[in-house]
Amino acid sequence: MALAAERGHRVVLVVATRGEVGEVADGFLDPGESLADRRVIETERAAEVLGVDRVEFLGYRDSGMAGEPTNDHPECFWQADVTEAAGRLAEILTVEGTEVFTCYDSHGIYGHPDHIQVQRVGRRAAEMAGVARVYEATMNRTRIREGTLEWAERDDIGDLPDPAELETIGTPDEEITTEVDVSAVLDRKRAALACHRSQVDEDSFFLSMPDADFAMAFGIEWFIRVDAGAPTQGGPLGRERGLFG
Repeated sequence: MALAAERGHRVVLVVATRGEVGEVADGFLDPGESLADRRVIETERAAEVLGVDRVEFLGYRDSGMAGEPTNDHPECFWQADVTEAAGRLAEILTVEGTEVFTCYDSHGIYGHPDHIQVQRVGRRAAEMAGVARVYEATMNRTRIREGTLEWAERDDIGDLPDPAELETIGTPDEEITTEVDVSAVLDRKRAALACHRSQVDEDSFFLSMPDADFAMAFGIEWFIRVDAGAPTQGGPLGRERGLFG
């Protein structure tokens, strides 16, 4: 988003929920403040850092993590009618004259119900609005595996995920069609991440890692192009290096 804004594109961020089912430490919120209120503020602050022109919330309730009773709440995003939700999003895409659209991949990168629903609703909305270029944001499972093995040999890296968990995160390298080098705006990416204090505190793995490690982990963003102009296969050879052609 920061790179697109820097290059003169209008950037619009649409968020499905306000994250109200998350957990924070006692005393984190101000008196009378809800977690939803705080997360809206955090989102808007992060968007400002990134140069986002417009932020919209679709108005659904947070569904919580997979398998939680909150997945069954009738107002949560996971339970939303895909066509109805897509209509809300398509209206924004149409008004904005959207040329490039991104959503999550088919398993929501790591299986969060709302992320999965973002893919379903996003793909349908892009179809309804006639968006020409459609991408699913993902993570490179192959690179994550390689990086974790490298970090495991060092004594300055904190707790690492179980290798078995890595097999369900992101997408294998050979299926990825598009990569974007965001190293030129990595400082803004990290600053935007730091705005989300209800989810990522300053001692977190993400913000405490050395700059070089952060760049290795987050300096490239990965996508799968899914519109009619998508490459017939993914993988490094012939991979797109940007979202705008």
